[in-house]
Amino acid sequence: MAAESSGDVFDIKQIRRLIELMKKHDLSEIDLKQADQQVRLKRGADDLPRVAAAPAPRLAEPAAAQPEQKADDSKHAVITSPMVGTFYRASSPEAAPFVKVGDRIGPESTVCIIEAMKVFNEIPAGVSGQVVAVLVENGAPIEFGQPLVKVDPEA
Repeated sequence: MAAESSGDVFDIKQIRRLIELMKKHDLSEIDLKQADQQVRLKRGADDLPRVAAAPAPRLAEPAAAQPEQKADDSKHAVITSPMVGTFYRASSPEAAPFVKVGDRIGPESTVCIIEAMKVFNEIPAGVSGQVVAVLVENGAPIEFGQPLVKVDPEA
């Protein structure tokens, strides 16, 4: 596939276009090289079974809010990771965390950053409520679908 007029395979518009093509044609991986530049995009995880209803990872896609299955946490929603990468609570080591326990958030509130392939993706909450728990340590590797933040939508 030829790159757009800019010629940069790392152009965010080009990457988004490639992701849409992957979804449209149900591709699990694209690997492109152009001169000394290379980009590889993968959907899902190699060791997880594919589920038709699972969302494909996209850059800056809202994380899925799913009800927790435990009886004592039945009213809580869980924001899960839309991709594999490294979890960061703040935009830099000196910055305050995006969210902490007790904060009120809306669907567009950024809850964390996930670094994947040297790209930093802001993850919106996708749900309104009060943060009950942050379930991942700063700088920890995370998997697709891993719970990140627990939210009480009724608070």
